[in-house]
Amino acid sequence: MSTTTTETAVSAESTEPVFSVRNLWKVFGPKADRIPGDKDLAGLSVAELRARTGCTAAVRDVSFDVRKGEVFVVMGLSGSGKSTLVRCLTRLIEPTSGSLAIDGEDVLSMDKARLRELRRHRAAMVFQHFGLLPHRTVLDNVAYGLEVQGMGKAERRAKAAEVITKVGLDGLEDRRPGQLSGGQQQRVGLARALAVDPEVLLFDEPFSALDPLIRRDMQEEVIRLHEEEGRTMVFITHDLNEALRLGDRIALMRDGEVVQLGTPEEIVGSPANDYVRDFVRDVPREQVLTVASAMRAPEPGDAESGGPAIAPGAPVSEAIEALVRTGEPTARVMTDGRLLGMVDRACLLGVVAGAPAVAVTA
Repeated sequence: MSTTTTETAVSAESTEPVFSVRNLWKVFGPKADRIPGDKDLAGLSVAELRARTGCTAAVRDVSFDVRKGEVFVVMGLSGSGKSTLVRCLTRLIEPTSGSLAIDGEDVLSMDKARLRELRRHRAAMVFQHFGLLPHRTVLDNVAYGLEVQGMGKAERRAKAAEVITKVGLDGLEDRRPGQLSGGQQQRVGLARALAVDPEVLLFDEPFSALDPLIRRDMQEEVIRLHEEEGRTMVFITHDLNEALRLGDRIALMRDGEVVQLGTPEEIVGSPANDYVRDFVRDVPREQVLTVASAMRAPEPGDAESGGPAIAPGAPVSEAIEALVRTGEPTARVMTDGRLLGMVDRACLLGVVAGAPAVAVTA
């Protein structure tokens, strides 16, 4: 995400989280509720648990917070538990145990009426399979959630028209889903979710069935909408590049567990274990790691250096390009006119090659 987006997420750290998840389990199978409380069973591998109990633990003791205004990405390979996890957030799938709150309100204790309100107003889902109504126009598909809420026809159609413009579907209001491309259909699905003005948008692998170019366009659309609105988003994907591109923070899952939770830079620059290290092995580090991870502390005379000025949140690749372009030996890392540190080609290339980052505080 952009520096602006990241700063928005960071500034929200001190506020109450939108979603707070603690020790969440989802176990499928006979007598599933006995698994989380039994240390012997809870510690078994996927295969061992299935062999001994006939149960599958799709989500295992997961804890995290989703901060207001951030894009929180849950990623993992098929079967890692990521889609089950996001469905647990609104109890489309009932968790087996643990705690789950939205804005401090206990989701697990909500009655049916409160759950409907949660799903209709506060947390809207955008699925891979669009679920559009084939005999309705684009306009009426987008307005459908508002219709369910009981909004009058004229008002809901006017609001739907505004959202259609926002997602770039102007001129297609009277078409039906079968007359649209895959990317256009996904924009309708996104518009339908936005129309109800939810606090959180939940994306469950929404772009995985799209062609690469259309997928990139939709990623750009999500980034643009987030920068314009600052809406909280939880995004599920199996694609590492998509996760790194969209996420302020990423929870990487394997066999139902979160094996690492951190910023894209933390996951690529400081993998928690061999699994994560293998997962990010082919990522172009210079495009993910920032100049702040490579800079050294300033020394007397550095402020007068004639080298180019680089923002601490800029990717390492940008600093390397600036040094090559200007021919200068060093670049100044600056923010708001203040010198934070210095970088040269050696330290930049060292970080790209995997050398440990040097922590420098302002």
